[in-house]
Amino acid sequence: MLWASGTATILHVILDISRLLSSAWRGYPSGLDRVEFAYARHWRQAGDVDCTFAAGTPFGGVAMVPRHIALALLDALAGSLAEGQAHGSAHAQARRLAVALYARLATGAGCAALIERIRQRPGSIFILVSHKSLEHPAPIQALRDAGARFVPSIHDLIPITHPEYSKPRQIKAHRRRMQVTAAMADAVIVSSAATGTALSNYLVAQNLRVPRIMVAPLGFDLPLRAMTAQPPPHPETPYFVALGTVEPRKNHHMLLALWRDLAEMIGPGAPRLVILGRRGWDNEIVFRMLDRCGGYGGLVEERGGVDDGVIATMLHGARALLFPSFAEGYGLPLVEALALGVPAICSDIPALVEVGGGVPEHLHPLDGAAWRRTILDYAADHSASRAAQLGRLRHWARPDWSGHFGIANALLSRLAAEPRGLPGRISGATHGTEDFPWSAAPQPGTP
Repeated sequence: MLWASGTATILHVILDISRLLSSAWRGYPSGLDRVEFAYARHWRQAGDVDCTFAAGTPFGGVAMVPRHIALALLDALAGSLAEGQAHGSAHAQARRLAVALYARLATGAGCAALIERIRQRPGSIFILVSHKSLEHPAPIQALRDAGARFVPSIHDLIPITHPEYSKPRQIKAHRRRMQVTAAMADAVIVSSAATGTALSNYLVAQNLRVPRIMVAPLGFDLPLRAMTAQPPPHPETPYFVALGTVEPRKNHHMLLALWRDLAEMIGPGAPRLVILGRRGWDNEIVFRMLDRCGGYGGLVEERGGVDDGVIATMLHGARALLFPSFAEGYGLPLVEALALGVPAICSDIPALVEVGGGVPEHLHPLDGAAWRRTILDYAADHSASRAAQLGRLRHWARPDWSGHFGIANALLSRLAAEPRGLPGRISGATHGTEDFPWSAAPQPGTP
């Protein structure tokens, strides 16, 4: 295949898989790990002609990853997901491959080869799916100087809009990421209009350039274990599931305070709460509540680090997902629950309203009384509200990766065909969304 045919330029994607290297060390992938894996799985189908895998080096710079190594790592990570455990054979293989690739990257091998490949292929676009190393402009600028365009994904602005839920170094790094995005990005892919609005508003307020912003809702694949999972035997009492890392912005504190009240007022006949997710950081009060309160009379159960099959099984039997988060860029737990046909009671924040597509019960995250009423309502065997949501859920459309890449690939192809011009540095608040309106992206949950 020629890189230029007449006046047409062929798209060549350079996909950064740095986060997948670090994910090989973790037992259970995070949301961002799964997004980068979906991108790698999609672009591996294009072949070496149209896609080059790359990763950051330990000493700065971005290096080309030999395709056979990248594909072997992807296969091992796919096997690890299928095994659903942190110590399976596929996970061990992924770790061995990651060690070998880290050693290769430490030598600087592949940096010059990547620059040369970009120079040979005019339609090159560097895609950074995760936020990893986005705060470091020099490696990105080196690729741009060689001729590549740059398209990052911005998943949220939570460290900036809600700094109380982030460490100081994360806040500083995320502000720097937004500066780099404004200065260098040819376009930005966001997973929700809520995130696109937050990004645009922030850049305008900081008098920074606003790149083109395209909304492409994240897909969700139902794992085989989720599709074949059966609900647990009918419990003596109904239960609800809270899914996600146990960190302050997820608002577990409100749920635990509510369940303390239920334990005192109702006793053993009250509904149960099952918390699925690993413990995060800076949440000592919630951890003490979990560790010292004896499970609230057996009504609260914490299960951290569970695999997809356990999550699907527990969701299948739940009366609803509880998602009282204060801030989200998208809300994958909500998508997962709705995709499994499970009702949801969640915050009324913009991202969850958008993703929910009119299906869930939306409540203010601080309105404990409303949460108590709704939970007790949904716990009843003949809840009219729950039945109504199940009716709405039948018309909810699960966002899929084919839809996401249909939007993203159209953007990338158009960028590759355009005359290349360096983005302005800090040139005022000029909007670049006219050719790529957010409304062109289908909203999650709509057929």
